[in-house]
Amino acid sequence: MRSERLRLLAIPLAALCACASSPDPADLAEIPAAEELYAEGVATLESGSKILFFDTTDYREAIDTFQDVIDNYPYSDYAVLAELRIADAFFHQEQWEEALTYYRDFAELHPDHEKVPYTIYRAALCHYNQSRDATRDQTASRQALQYLDRVITDYPHAPEAAEAETLWRELRERLGRHVMGIADFYLDREEYQSAADRYRSVLNDYPGLGLDAEALYKLGVCYRNMNLDDEANRIFQVILENYQGSEIAEAAQDWVPSAN
Repeated sequence: MRSERLRLLAIPLAALCACASSPDPADLAEIPAAEELYAEGVATLESGSKILFFDTTDYREAIDTFQDVIDNYPYSDYAVLAELRIADAFFHQEQWEEALTYYRDFAELHPDHEKVPYTIYRAALCHYNQSRDATRDQTASRQALQYLDRVITDYPHAPEAAEAETLWRELRERLGRHVMGIADFYLDREEYQSAADRYRSVLNDYPGLGLDAEALYKLGVCYRNMNLDDEANRIFQVILENYQGSEIAEAAQDWVPSAN
């Protein structure tokens, strides 16, 4: 009798335990395949539209879907593609730091992937889009150049290389203009040695970017005011020989006794 009572008591107890441990039917649903999840994320991105300055794309939903691919299928090719899509989604939202993290991680995690030049170039653009004009701090410009150098040097035949070279030249000229502005600051205050040091830096570090003639002329002016006449005359003569017909050459003539 005692064992029978225990058996009868065990039935409702077992039923309770079964109810408590039964998973939610939603939890039993099959996780979509990696390809299906990835396609769903792409569809979310493509379903949006841009009207004037408004972007209706649900980037958050797309990012979450791509993250599901990565979490559930970490070793699939779609997980790798999902990483790129997340980076691009942040990039299109102008969330530069978040995009930069994903692009940088992609290049580090998949160094042999064909999209590495693309991610390095996009990393450069993340910095470029945070850079300022030549009168402001140039930290972001220098950081962008580091990535552009990698594209140009390591992947010269990549589709991104030509665009990287164009942007590289733009940023190099901006840095040169920045240094030129500092030199002009000292020149205006008649601090000729400090100004001359900066003009020489422009000539040595940023040659061939359209700044040479101006930097040469102002360096010659500095030398003249420092009573370094021989050095000044040599510089003005170089200007007369290499920039004939320019306004810089006309200005240099006023400083060369033999040219008067």
